Amino acid sequence: MKAEGGRRNSVGAGRGRAAPGPGGQRQLRSTWEWIRSLMVAMVVFLVVRSMVLEAFKIPTGSMEQTLLVGDFLLVNKAIYGPRIPGTQVHLPALAEPRRGEVIVFNPPHEPEKNYVKRLLGVPGDTVQMVDKRLLVNGRPVDEPYARYVDTRGDAIHPDMEWQEGHLVASPGRYAPSRDTWGPIIVPVGRYFMLGDNRDNSEDSRYWGFVERDQIRGRPWIIYYSVDPKADDGWSIFHGARWDRVGQRIR
Repeated sequence: MKAEGGRRNSVGAGRGRAAPGPGGQRQLRSTWEWIRSLMVAMVVFLVVRSMVLEAFKIPTGSMEQTLLVGDFLLVNKAIYGPRIPGTQVHLPALAEPRRGEVIVFNPPHEPEKNYVKRLLGVPGDTVQMVDKRLLVNGRPVDEPYARYVDTRGDAIHPDMEWQEGHLVASPGRYAPSRDTWGPIIVPVGRYFMLGDNRDNSEDSRYWGFVERDQIRGRPWIIYYSVDPKADDGWSIFHGARWDRVGQRIR
């Protein structure tokens, strides 16, 4: 009985698929190493993209002339304490957002989108604008980056009415406008953002403060720039603005 069982086993083994030879084993190992390297590279890429460095493209002119439509940016996401993907946990911040910095963040009214503006009010600040002149804590701010292009006069927008709940003192009837508003106090844990292209920027004047957890990173450098009006859609270099490549963002 044992001998017959042994013969049946040997016959069964003889009819099975032959084991791969040395050359086939090397090919399998090589394929597995390639797949493993690719998987590791993808994981590293996703970690770097979500927590360290990410590329962004500027779609609107709200930050002209600092940033132009068609600028491609590298954004430092590690500096303000990146969020671990799939969690609400943040790594320790290397620095806190400072007044005057250009910031990437998720706005309160469109939290799924990334906006780029300049931070001009930190927690505890009193911010105000009088005839296009920005004042922080009662002092005029020197703004060489600010751009004003609308010569038709001031503009009133109903979305600015939220400011009334944060005024330093009630003026009775509050009627804020694009160029004259405040003074309002920035609450703890909140930040006030303005676009450099003041007459054509949707910013904190209209949709309010940005929470600390909504701040994503600091733009670092322009790695490529193309003029959308000159881009013919065929050549990746047609319309390139080479003079902007490598510029630090300040």
